[in-house]
Amino acid sequence: MKITFATKRLEDVFATERMRVRKFGTEEARKLNVRLTQLHDAPNLQTLRFLPGRCHELHGDRDGQCAIDVTKNHRLVFRPTVDPPPTKTDGGLDWKAVSHGNHHPGGDGLP
Repeated sequence: MKITFATKRLEDVFATERMRVRKFGTEEARKLNVRLTQLHDAPNLQTLRFLPGRCHELHGDRDGQCAIDVTKNHRLVFRPTVDPPPTKTDGGLDWKAVSHGNHHPGGDGLP
């Protein structure tokens, strides 16, 4: 899938491995690399549900966003860029329909 960023500042932090190491440390940067690669390589969001990292939908004030665990205390938060996002008849996100070109990490990156 194509990854775009909510802000230029966030894009700059994630632009290179060196910047990720500087911001998050070596171990967390390595794990971020894995998650970004998984997002990039996935044909759709449904694929991520079967990989380590507990990819899941968020609710409440983060409704419409998803998260994937990076470390025990950090997660990568993202959302589909298609507005409105594809949904199933029960109202949940249609994970199979979220594919190349329709999601990006949102907000502040790692909450």
